[in-house]
Amino acid sequence: MAVAGPAATDLEVVRGKRAALFFAAVAIVLGLPLWWKTTETYRASLPYSQISGLNALQLRLMVPVTVVFTRESVPLDDQEKLPFTVVHEREIPLKYKMKIKCRFQKAYRRALDHEEEALSSGSVQEAEAMLDEPQEQAEGSLTVYVISEHSSLLPQNMMSYIGPKRTAVVRGIMHREAFNIIGRRIVQVAQAMSLTEDVLAAALADHLPEDKWSAEKRRPLKSSLGYEITFSLLNPDPKSHDVHWDIEGAVRRYVQPFLNALSAAGNFSVDSQILYYAMLGVNPRFDSASSSYYLDMHNLPHVINPVESRLGSSAASLYPVLNFLLYVPELAHSPLYIQDKDGAPVATNAFHSPRWGGIMVYNVDSKTYNASVLPVRVKVDMVRVMEVFLAQLRLLFGIAQPQVPPKCLLSRPKSEGLMTWELDRLLWARSVENLATATTTLTSLAQLLGKISNIVIKDDVASEVYRAVAAVQKSAEELASGHLASAFVASQEAVTSSERAFFDPSLLHLLYFPDDQKFAIYIPLFLPMAVPILLSLVKIFLETHKSWKKPEKTD
Repeated sequence: MAVAGPAATDLEVVRGKRAALFFAAVAIVLGLPLWWKTTETYRASLPYSQISGLNALQLRLMVPVTVVFTRESVPLDDQEKLPFTVVHEREIPLKYKMKIKCRFQKAYRRALDHEEEALSSGSVQEAEAMLDEPQEQAEGSLTVYVISEHSSLLPQNMMSYIGPKRTAVVRGIMHREAFNIIGRRIVQVAQAMSLTEDVLAAALADHLPEDKWSAEKRRPLKSSLGYEITFSLLNPDPKSHDVHWDIEGAVRRYVQPFLNALSAAGNFSVDSQILYYAMLGVNPRFDSASSSYYLDMHNLPHVINPVESRLGSSAASLYPVLNFLLYVPELAHSPLYIQDKDGAPVATNAFHSPRWGGIMVYNVDSKTYNASVLPVRVKVDMVRVMEVFLAQLRLLFGIAQPQVPPKCLLSRPKSEGLMTWELDRLLWARSVENLATATTTLTSLAQLLGKISNIVIKDDVASEVYRAVAAVQKSAEELASGHLASAFVASQEAVTSSERAFFDPSLLHLLYFPDDQKFAIYIPLFLPMAVPILLSLVKIFLETHKSWKKPEKTD
């Protein structure tokens, strides 16, 4: 029995060592990989290289221009050279990381018989009516007709004409450099009808550095899939004024045709309301010379905030809201006029606020008070009101008066209040704006996900990112090909997908989860198990190392 005791002890020691090694092997070989796999943050792959390449994207905006030459518009030798194509390209000088080039592709050809007949008529309006084709031109394309230098189609003092559709007329010249001279005139007209530096600067105002001219360009609304328009009648003194306005008829006759023509740029919804006892919040000043009250330009920004709290239209809206307010001043402050910065009364007695809407002050005729008892019945002249609101609506959408070349006759808008090429110009600007917004959003998202490694990237988020990158590239290709309609649709898809990925709720789940909380969770779990295993391994290592150094006994 004395011999069996040490042998049993040695056997137990060997078993203990084997058990410690087994537990350590299981913890290292199985436990750690299993824990690492089950607790790792899932991150789907993203096209980081393609996203970084979007910052160096060069936009080429191609405008197809068909130039039609009539007989005697250029010398006979030049007419024999037709047809051919000339390309005019220039870079838009903007302080933006994305380089933008405008490319006018002019396809020269001779006029057909029916075009010759139409352009020989007595007035340009008759010619336009005869040139109307059953099939409309493609979005973004232009047609310029070159007429004889002595043609009576235009007034003799006019060198060019811009029509309400995608057509223009330019006088020819009998000169050996006729094509060069006429080509410069055509480019000036085409730029006024499509792309200018001001149009693109207004579209990229939120992406350009602050300076004296970009601040003025921040008036138009940002691009969106939809817009909500609210017309409000403010009657602060219902005891004195019984105001009636035919807003439904006015919207149907004046606003809806304009919005229908603008439907390619987004969806629109229109509503109206009447607010009683709604004050402007600013006390007007009395002018004893004219016995009237006035609001100067410095007080106008303080008018909006008190009124906006009563509107209640933008709180539950998913889209930008445009507010148009018709204010009938109370009897104690009538008549009320708005003054400009020079102290002169504003002709329309209205003002607008960028990306918010407009306010018009509607004064009641003073003769009404003499013939009636209070409250007096006030019937609003909706024609005068809608002229002001439509003009403000055009400005808020960035549809400003074009800078036409010298001696250029500009046509009046169509009955819808919008020229066809003005819509094209808006789509050009919106496409560029959408691409800039999508590129900025994708770049910010890639930087955020690269900086914070514990954010989960789900497959649906990754698919939205891939879809946005593909849409940006497709829109840029369509713009370079001159396909404006498909380019605008692709740019909208790029913005929608990029923002859907950026604001996905799953990206915020672990965004503010610091590392010290991880250690506070895992240390109580792993420390009681890891300490005995580590101590056993250290003990086994020391004993093994000691046994190797122990000298062997020799006889």
